[in-house]
Amino acid sequence: MQKLTAKQNNMLESIREFIDQKKENPTSYKLHKYLASIGANESLKSIVQVIESLEKKELIRRDSDRKIYPVENENYADLKNIFSLPVYGLASCGEALAYAQDNVDGFLQISKALFRGEESANLFAVKALGDSMDKEGIRDGDYVIFEKYSYDSLNGLEGKIVVAVINGMATIKRFKKVSDDIIGLFPKSTNSFHQPIFIHQSDSILIAGVFKKVLPVAYVSL
Repeated sequence: MQKLTAKQNNMLESIREFIDQKKENPTSYKLHKYLASIGANESLKSIVQVIESLEKKELIRRDSDRKIYPVENENYADLKNIFSLPVYGLASCGEALAYAQDNVDGFLQISKALFRGEESANLFAVKALGDSMDKEGIRDGDYVIFEKYSYDSLNGLEGKIVVAVINGMATIKRFKKVSDDIIGLFPKSTNSFHQPIFIHQSDSILIAGVFKKVLPVAYVSL
């Protein structure tokens, strides 16, 4: 297995990060502007040289508009950039389903480039079940990545998608404070069947995590 230089590896991560954040594929010029905006002191010439070297290794390709597209090439796999993410069973996007926080169902292998700046030990995944959050891009069977929420206070959660554990069962919903003592967990679905869950602050509720990213598994048989 062939290795990449540190510059080549960092450039690949930057390309993936750009695509993830901007939802588009960069040109060399746009990548240069992006790197400058986050404090990377790289000349456009240097960036172009690294991009050309990655193109020769068939790790990226460029279209007629010179936009850059990453290409998976197992000859250059860098396992140091992969970490294992625990999967904690199923979390319902409809009715709440049994959730065992200490019962790891398996591990996802995830590129660090997808979570740059995040502490991997604070991340976990659950598999979504149901369609009550499909308007948020969370669909049945998708892996949903959360950051562990370890604070006693529920302040700061307003409007965020969370995985909430209620009486030992978990559900993925958007958190909203309805009043001083009432919390609402709201679906966002194309299916009008789904309704909010309303709970009192004195009820047994644990916010296990705050949404970070969804990893779709469309076309994968469950």
